[in-house]
Amino acid sequence: MFENLSQKLTDSFKKLQGRGRLNEENITTALNEVKMALLEADVNFRVVKAFLKSVKARAIGEELQGSLSPGQQFIKIVNDELAQMMGESNVSLVSAEKPPTIIMLVGLQGSGKTSSIGKLAKFCQSSGDRPYLIPADIYRPAAIDQLIVLANTLGLPFYPSSTQQDPVDIVKAGLAEAAIQGSNYVLIDTAGRLHIDDVLMEELERIKTAVNPHEIFFVADAMTGQDAVNMAKSFNDRLDVSGIILTKMDGDARGGAALSIRAITQKPIKFITVGEKLENLEPFYPDRVASRILGMGDLVGLIEKAQSNISEKKARELEDKIRKNEFTLEDFQAQLRSMRQMGSLKDLMGMLPGMDASMMKNTDVDEKQLVRTDAIISSMTAQERQNHHLINGSRRARIAKGSGSHVRDVNRLLKQFAQMRKMMNKLSKTSNPRKAMQMMQNLMPH
Repeated sequence: MFENLSQKLTDSFKKLQGRGRLNEENITTALNEVKMALLEADVNFRVVKAFLKSVKARAIGEELQGSLSPGQQFIKIVNDELAQMMGESNVSLVSAEKPPTIIMLVGLQGSGKTSSIGKLAKFCQSSGDRPYLIPADIYRPAAIDQLIVLANTLGLPFYPSSTQQDPVDIVKAGLAEAAIQGSNYVLIDTAGRLHIDDVLMEELERIKTAVNPHEIFFVADAMTGQDAVNMAKSFNDRLDVSGIILTKMDGDARGGAALSIRAITQKPIKFITVGEKLENLEPFYPDRVASRILGMGDLVGLIEKAQSNISEKKARELEDKIRKNEFTLEDFQAQLRSMRQMGSLKDLMGMLPGMDASMMKNTDVDEKQLVRTDAIISSMTAQERQNHHLINGSRRARIAKGSGSHVRDVNRLLKQFAQMRKMMNKLSKTSNPRKAMQMMQNLMPH
């Protein structure tokens, strides 16, 4: 996400490198380029104007820190102001003093509202909570069916609503059932429209009045840019939403919605979705997003992703195996699967400090090759996965046939695996992001 914006901002900052000091002239020149980058990213022009004013005031009035060059000082100011514009810090999910916590999701049809309910339920479930799902969109039967499928997938209770019921009656009955089930979170899916109308808003207001939710999340499609911001304002004016969920942030979103929506609505972005899997819901951290936009990485986010997929015990065991040169193909397969669960490899590399947009643009990672590699390893026997030296010519032919690949693919994998065992220690020791990226690409099957 934000790849184009990141590239343009990085290019503008480079022009300040080598300057002796910040002054009004070079600050103005840099700000003009920042302005164009933000406008092209579809950031609201009023937000851009206020942002540039704040950056300029700080840049001119701030003393140059001895350890920073003018360019670095300017980037630091822009980073701070970007984070401030998006909300400065993460705003966590509300937890009611007296359960259940009632959360109502609203938004236009097609924004990803129902799938966001499933992802939010998974998020709560992973924290040890017990969510209850209420499908209250009676106008789109598929929405009820979709939510029931999501609930069954997660093994969660839900209210069996029908299109003949009134939405308010559904929600009231669902809340009563959630209390019986002992659920501490209730997630309500509401109706959407292709556009805003009074009928929709009046129904949502009736539901709000009937159940007095602790949270009302407006779900916005980030790919709609300024339309998402305008819709958020309209819903907020009528319902006083408590937060925003931005969907499809892994797509071709230019970033304008994320950078504008909080400034316009004064309501925090609480979550973003970065894929279609139920695990692909992330808390929104403005400071981390600002750092990633400016090519400064997000190591905290990367560590959190790793910790959610790899236990500390397994990490220690893996480290010990690498140190003793006992890393096997079975270990390699387990790590590939963990990495795939963490998300796109390109996104993961983008979280490394120093990985600016120009570097990422030239990074070509074939995600499908990971699946093919997994298939090849799965076609091996347990003994072969534990000791790759056993794999001779006839075994390679059998493995290739079993995985639907060619012998040359098996040969390539085994060669790369042998190189990997030698390189993994080096990767853990380098602090150079370009070298780390190159080594990571060498470690990946291709």
